[in-house]
Amino acid sequence: MFDTFTFGYPWFLLLIVLFVILDYLRTSQALSYYMPHTSWYKTPTAIQTRWQYFVKWLMLLSAILALANPLVYKETKTIKENALDIVLALDTSGSMSLYGFNPKSHKQTRLEAVKEVVTDFIHKRKNDRIGLVVFGTHSSIASPLSFDKEAQTTFVKALRIGALGKSTALIDAIVSSVQLLKESKAKSKVIILLSDGEDSSSKVPLPIALKLAQKYGIKIYTIIIDQTHSNIMKLIAKANHTKAYNPKNKEALQQVYADIDTLEKSRLFSQTLKTPQPLYHYFLLISLLSGLLLLARKKVMEVF
Repeated sequence: MFDTFTFGYPWFLLLIVLFVILDYLRTSQALSYYMPHTSWYKTPTAIQTRWQYFVKWLMLLSAILALANPLVYKETKTIKENALDIVLALDTSGSMSLYGFNPKSHKQTRLEAVKEVVTDFIHKRKNDRIGLVVFGTHSSIASPLSFDKEAQTTFVKALRIGALGKSTALIDAIVSSVQLLKESKAKSKVIILLSDGEDSSSKVPLPIALKLAQKYGIKIYTIIIDQTHSNIMKLIAKANHTKAYNPKNKEALQQVYADIDTLEKSRLFSQTLKTPQPLYHYFLLISLLSGLLLLARKKVMEVF
């Protein structure tokens, strides 16, 4: 939307006044001048005289306007996303091979059910960077923080039970997740930690992992997919002032991720920018064309 017109160098417009005064003085004096190529001025008709006068002034005015640098400001409304950085820490230990978490498909393992729910969650977070950490006996970064949702879902679908061992390094997974998030410039940094048991193989003590998360301003949500509520998950959630979720089945897990999706929303900020659009080249083109018209007429008059 165009709403503001101005000149970059408005003082050049004073040349218009100067040329008007000079033209007035010229026409008000009956002086004779010697001019070469007088054939150009042989008995011009009134129409020819007016046409020549108009084109001459069009050339001068257009050149002066081009020198004044006319500008029109284009208003652009921009939407700035205050996106989140989210790390999904997923358990691939041996116990994730158990069946029964999805009542609608008894042959589906816990991990397979989790992968389907997580994939849906990833696609919903279109404006956020997401990273993946997987853990078993050891913890590993599967994907750095990225907006590439297709790549992340490919990583999730490729997860296999026991790929990193059959034990559960739950606390080490927090440390790995912090490693992904500590350099993040996002105002909101979140870890969603999912497991089906207590920690059994971490090398880092829980207090240290929690201090690291606190140091970098990272919020941790915990999800325990088992019939019992993990004590360590309770401690992690309490230390971060978040909720420890305990879904009993796949449908409840979907609701958990939907709840977190609602709690951790990207925020939008709108900003209006005014961008100057120069117009001098249009006036310069008009001036040049006008000059060419005068020159062409002169050449024609010289021929005839």
